[in-house]
Amino acid sequence: MTTPTITTLAPLLDRLFDEADAARGATRAAVADLSATDRARMMRSKTDYRDLYGRLKDVPLAVSRETGHLLYMLARSSRAKVIVEFGTSFGISTLHLAAGLRDNGGGRLITSEFEPSKAARARDNLSAGGLIDLVEIREGDALKTLSADLPDTVDLVLLDGAKALYPDILNLVQGHLKPGAIIVADNADDSPDYLARVRGPASGYMSTPFAEDVELSVRIS
Repeated sequence: MTTPTITTLAPLLDRLFDEADAARGATRAAVADLSATDRARMMRSKTDYRDLYGRLKDVPLAVSRETGHLLYMLARSSRAKVIVEFGTSFGISTLHLAAGLRDNGGGRLITSEFEPSKAARARDNLSAGGLIDLVEIREGDALKTLSADLPDTVDLVLLDGAKALYPDILNLVQGHLKPGAIIVADNADDSPDYLARVRGPASGYMSTPFAEDVELSVRIS
């Protein structure tokens, strides 16, 4: 039996998760001069998020280990061939998704990252994991980079960038989502407009909170 790609990635992922854990102090320091109110406002603003994420450009904003496993499992169970990701950071979530594609026999992952230095780190990590051939990293504002040249059909979407933009990114990909397509939104509590949309009775989605920090949605029409 062929060893799953996610298993062969374990040493790389362990190192990256350890680095992310070690960077928590730097993350806190980067926003230490902001009040909790200011941080919440910037997180939910469609303009001020640029300043917030600019402060965090040198630290990994990684999914949890549990969410990483969930992403791989969803990619495999859905037999995904095309995945779109909003928010690459250092590529930890991207590695899990691309591993799912590899073990599904191949496919295409389009991901968007605003910070060039993070995109470079992600490319290095994906190359180290032997998965860069499956991934297209689009640098710049995702409202532009994901607004064109998407495949006709998208099987799985991960939203893990600026939370205020979740509804706008969903607008960009929605026309490409087939019935049964899966959307994973990390830290979705910071995007109340997104939650109201996907949980609405006439939204075309079934949606539920999952674990502590994920909203899991399925396109049903």
